[in-house]
Amino acid sequence: MRLDKRLCLSTTLDRDTAAAAIVQSRVTVAGVVVTEPRQQVHESQQVCLDGVAVVLRRARYFMLHKEAGSQCSNVDGVYPSVLNLLNDPRAFELHVAGRLDVDTTGLVLVTDDGRWTFNLTRPDKQCAKVYRVQLSRPLAADTASRFAAGLSLQGESQLTAPAQLQVLGSREALLTLTEGRFHQVKRMFAAVGNRVQQLHRQQIGDIVLDIKPGEWRPLTAAEIGNFAGDSDLDTQHAVATECCTPCVDGIRPQASTS
Repeated sequence: MRLDKRLCLSTTLDRDTAAAAIVQSRVTVAGVVVTEPRQQVHESQQVCLDGVAVVLRRARYFMLHKEAGSQCSNVDGVYPSVLNLLNDPRAFELHVAGRLDVDTTGLVLVTDDGRWTFNLTRPDKQCAKVYRVQLSRPLAADTASRFAAGLSLQGESQLTAPAQLQVLGSREALLTLTEGRFHQVKRMFAAVGNRVQQLHRQQIGDIVLDIKPGEWRPLTAAEIGNFAGDSDLDTQHAVATECCTPCVDGIRPQASTS
C-alpha cells in the first residue's frame, strides 16, 4: 500500500494533506523518516505522524441496492455516484467491487479492502453472479444450450465460459456467469439475436441482495468471509458505518478495540 493512502486510512487526512505531511518529513515508517508519498509500506510496519503511531481503520464492507440512473464510481459524473446512498463523508476511500452499467439495477458490493476485491474478481475464483434479465423478444429454444456451450462475442477470439440460463418466462430469465467481460450479458443475448431491456443483479457468490432499492447495509462476517483470503479469515475487520474511534488533529488513538 502507498504511504499516502496508508496515512489517509489511518487518520482524517485526505490524500493531498497526507502527501504534504510526508513531504514535510512529519512521517516515519519503522522509525525512519520517509518523504516520498508513493513509497510502498506493509501493514506490519509502524507508521507515525508527528511522532504518534497511527493505526489503520478497520476495513468496511457494504451491500447497496443500486437503482437505475446511478453510476458505479467514487464521485458524481454525468450520473450521480451510487456511493451517495451511504451519505458517508469518507466515501471517496471506498470502491465498487464489480461495477454495473448506469441502467442496470441490483446488488453492488462496496469496500475499502483491495485484497478482498481482488479475491472476488480474480478469474480463477470463478465467482458466480446471477442476473435477472428482461428481453425484447421471446427466448429461442436453443438459447440455454448455446450459453452452456460458450458463445463467440464480436471482437473476441475466446468463447465465453459456460453460463447457466434458467428460463422464467418467454422474455425473462436468470443468467449465471462466472466471468465478467465488458457488457457481457447484453452482448451474449445480442449474439443470439435478442436484446436486453432490463438487467438486475441479484447475487454474487453466496451474497444475495435482500434490501430495497436505494437501501444499504453492512455485510455480515459470514458474507465477508466468502471472499477473504487464507490470511484474512479473521473477520474482526468487518464494521458498520460508525466504526472509527474519533481522531484528534488527524491522529487516531492506537488503543481502540471497537
